[in-house]
Amino acid sequence: MGQAMSDVDGSVSIGADVDNGHWPQLRRLWRVLRIVVHLLWGFVLALLLGAFWWPQQPRVLAAKQRWCQRFLRILGAELTVTGQPQNGSVFLVSNHVSWLDIPVIASQRHLYFLSKEEVGQWPLIGQLARAVDTLFIKRGSGESGSKAREIASRLQQGHTVLVFPEGTTTDGTGLRRFFPQLFDAPLLSKTPVQPLAIRYLDNMGSPDEAMAFIGDDEFHHHLWAMLLRRELRIRLHFCQVLDADGDRKALCEQARERIAQQLKG
Repeated sequence: MGQAMSDVDGSVSIGADVDNGHWPQLRRLWRVLRIVVHLLWGFVLALLLGAFWWPQQPRVLAAKQRWCQRFLRILGAELTVTGQPQNGSVFLVSNHVSWLDIPVIASQRHLYFLSKEEVGQWPLIGQLARAVDTLFIKRGSGESGSKAREIASRLQQGHTVLVFPEGTTTDGTGLRRFFPQLFDAPLLSKTPVQPLAIRYLDNMGSPDEAMAFIGDDEFHHHLWAMLLRRELRIRLHFCQVLDADGDRKALCEQARERIAQQLKG
C-alpha cells in the first residue's frame, strides 16, 4: 500500500497528500459533518421523489447524478474525464479499485449499479443504494446467470448498467481476470459494451495505491483516513465502444484489453 501516516488520534491515514498541523483535522471534521448532512439529504430527497416506490423515474436518475457530483466536491475530488460516453442504453464495465468508483462513474451519467450484497447492509448508504434500484449480487453464490438476465432486462428497457467484472477490488496498478458470465447481458439484449478505466493518482501521476479499498478494509476506517487528504486526483476514461457480438468470453477479453491499455498509459 502507499505511504501511511499516523494521525494525532492514533488512527492511520492513507496517502502522502496530507498536511501537518491542526487544520487538516478540523477540515476532516468539517467534511464529516457535510457528508452526514449530505447522506441525510439524499434520504429525504429519495422520499420526496418517491424513489423507494418508483426508482426508475428519470428525475430519480438525474437526482442521483447530481448527488454524486456534490459528494465528490465534499471529498475534494479533482476528477478528469476523457473519452466519449456512449449515448443511450449501454453495458458499462470498469476496473475496480474502491467503493468510490461508483459515485465517480455515476457523477458522469444516469445508470444503475451491480454491487456486492454487503453494501446493501451499510447504514444509510445501503438504504440509498436500494432507493435508486441498485442490483445486488452475493459473491460466490453462483447467481451470475440470473443476474445477467436481470441486467439484460434493464438494458432492454433502455437503461445503462455498470458492473465490475473482476468481482473484487485491486490496488489500481493492474487488472485481475474478468469473469465472463455477466457478459451474457449485453449479448442477450444486443446492447453495446463500453469499458471504463478508473485511476487514482498521486502527486507524481503514478497510481495511488493508498486509495485502494481491498482486503479487510472497513468502509468507515477507509473514509476517515481519506478525509484527511487535501484532495483526491482521479482519472476516468471512457474507452471505445464494443459491439455485442460473438461469445461472452471473447467480448469479456476485448473489454479487459481496452481497460488494460489505459491503465498502462
